[in-house]
Amino acid sequence: MRVLSNQIDLLVGEYTSLSQFAQVQPLEIFPPAVLSFWAQVSVRLLSDRQIKQYPDVATFAFFCRKAHLLSLQKSYLDTGLRLGRGVIFHIAPSNVPVNFAYSLLAGMLSGNANVVRVSSKDFVQVNLICQAIQDVLEQGEFGVIRERLSVVRYPRDSEINQYLSSLADVRVIWGGDATISEVRRAALSAKAYDICFADRYSFALFKAEAVMAHQDLQGLARSFFNDTYLFDQNACSAPRLVVWLGDAKTAETAQQMFWTAMHAQLLDYGIDAVAAIDKLTMLCTHADDKAGIHLRPRIDNKLWRVTLDRLSSDLDEHRCAAGYFLEYATQDLTELSVAVNRKYQTMAYFGFEKAELGGLMRKARFLGIDRVVPVGQTTDFNLTWDGHDLIYALSRACTVL
Repeated sequence: MRVLSNQIDLLVGEYTSLSQFAQVQPLEIFPPAVLSFWAQVSVRLLSDRQIKQYPDVATFAFFCRKAHLLSLQKSYLDTGLRLGRGVIFHIAPSNVPVNFAYSLLAGMLSGNANVVRVSSKDFVQVNLICQAIQDVLEQGEFGVIRERLSVVRYPRDSEINQYLSSLADVRVIWGGDATISEVRRAALSAKAYDICFADRYSFALFKAEAVMAHQDLQGLARSFFNDTYLFDQNACSAPRLVVWLGDAKTAETAQQMFWTAMHAQLLDYGIDAVAAIDKLTMLCTHADDKAGIHLRPRIDNKLWRVTLDRLSSDLDEHRCAAGYFLEYATQDLTELSVAVNRKYQTMAYFGFEKAELGGLMRKARFLGIDRVVPVGQTTDFNLTWDGHDLIYALSRACTVL
């Protein structure tokens, strides 16, 4: 790690002056050198024994395998000539360590030079990926990559934000609404623009009879654990609300079967005192809700279920983390329109056919929900995120008539 100033640490890259980025010419989307580079990063990561302790790093390493990147490229083969926008300034979130790498990868696949600000928190996952990137860069065959890649870390500082924003053609901001407001104080050039990934919330939808008939409830519970507890429910894609489709008796039976299986997945999950207090505080805050809530009996502090008598438009204001789930049973999924506002991102599902869910989305036309994925896949990254196709958003069409 080299210090560029008293505040900026360079984790990846070689420049002593980031201003040179503005002179780097863009590439076409899915540049061969970029595909080869990330293929070698993937090999480097997968050969590191440490990643066994970090499944999110292993998942990223599989995502950037060359075969997978080539499969992603197929969707863009008929798009005509597309070049990168120029310089992308990424501000990564502090709650999902590996997010910075996916954002960087999207920026590079789009043909851009990229400056990524990672969280000031010292995540092992960030260090592992940055070291792998730096090791591949030092092999000497990726000069075209070296001149268009920097990963930096610095504390909140408006001057630094302004400087890096002045270089950017696109600024990609991952974080809460407060973070976005803070970063937006730094002006962009007239032609530049922001892509913002703000506070979002998600829910899970289970078909009760399908859960009752399922032969591997522990596998289902493990998948749901990965969606929720891996990041203490702090990821925007982590379900906070669980909706059950079925009559009251069927839903109750399915719930008991599912949550019993979930408890078995929580044996090694640790919850700190602050999270436990947050749960109690949220329950007290929510207690006077006219919609009616009920705290279900619980074994310990690792899993709280708060059942709802009806859905309301302000459920997202009563969210909590570390194993705090709002729960509702219904026989009419159009009721979801009451709760699903613009803040909702992902709907995880189990027991439904895609055609059923497509019909629901067309009929309900929710204000929110950009992703509908099976339980266990809510954290899986895709080049289309929050309704943005990142390849299109980070590149420009060049028409030749």
